[in-house]
Amino acid sequence: MKNNRLTNIINFLAFLNAKKGSLYQEYRKSIELQELMQKGKVDTVFQPILSLKEGMTLGFEILNRPQPTELFPTTEKFYEYVGKSNDVFMIERFLRNLSLERFSDQVKGFQHTSTPLVFLNIQPQVLADPAYRSGITLELLEIYNLCPEQIVLELTEKEAVTNYSQFERIIDHYRQQGFRIAVDDAGTGYNSLQTLIYIKPEFIKLDKSLIRKIDEHPEKQHLVELLFDFAIQSNTQIVAEGIESLSELKYLRKLGVHMGQGFALGKPNPELINGKLPHANPILRTQFA
Repeated sequence: MKNNRLTNIINFLAFLNAKKGSLYQEYRKSIELQELMQKGKVDTVFQPILSLKEGMTLGFEILNRPQPTELFPTTEKFYEYVGKSNDVFMIERFLRNLSLERFSDQVKGFQHTSTPLVFLNIQPQVLADPAYRSGITLELLEIYNLCPEQIVLELTEKEAVTNYSQFERIIDHYRQQGFRIAVDDAGTGYNSLQTLIYIKPEFIKLDKSLIRKIDEHPEKQHLVELLFDFAIQSNTQIVAEGIESLSELKYLRKLGVHMGQGFALGKPNPELINGKLPHANPILRTQFA
């Protein structure tokens, strides 16, 4: 019996010794993550989302970009870690609050013919957090003089939805409060397509990989046309992401895609820019003359 205990202790110590490198690395990441959760270490930019019919700005996607660090040298590395960490709810709340605060500060002097939409990236599992459903978000909107009808919760699909029936009930809760839902990266995999069927979002955001040189690839055109037909039948609006060229824009406009975003239409900017094609190449402006 004693020998078994001694063997177990030795095995456990060997396990800790083998894991000490990765455990220390996780500890360092946790500390660095806490240090990044300060306003001064996160930059916020706004990318315009335009009507592809008139070229007018309809809303903005808010993007928070933590400043590069040793362990999180890129924004992608940061969010990849956050999605798998135990701190995902805390970090999402911090970033959501920061987004609303900075948008509110900017929009005060913003002249617009209609109320601009606000697209907030959020991971699906976060919506199940009771703190998100308890009315805290509504209180924040009131503080910043925003309304739920402006807010589009954009599911990033970094973490797949596993229980669709439960998730449908959660989504219904938000819709009853006035929020709307967008599914990001549509067309890139089974999970995003399944999410479209169950969640029935108000907006479908086509992944930039589908949009890139779509005018040259019949297979991309066919898939986008299928998604567009689905959207029309579902009373859903399509947002094409990653528009970077005049030829891409022409094809999407000809198809009738409702909305678009991308460097050709407006780069992410720390300041809100109002009007028609805020940052667009003058050549693109002729499309909406």
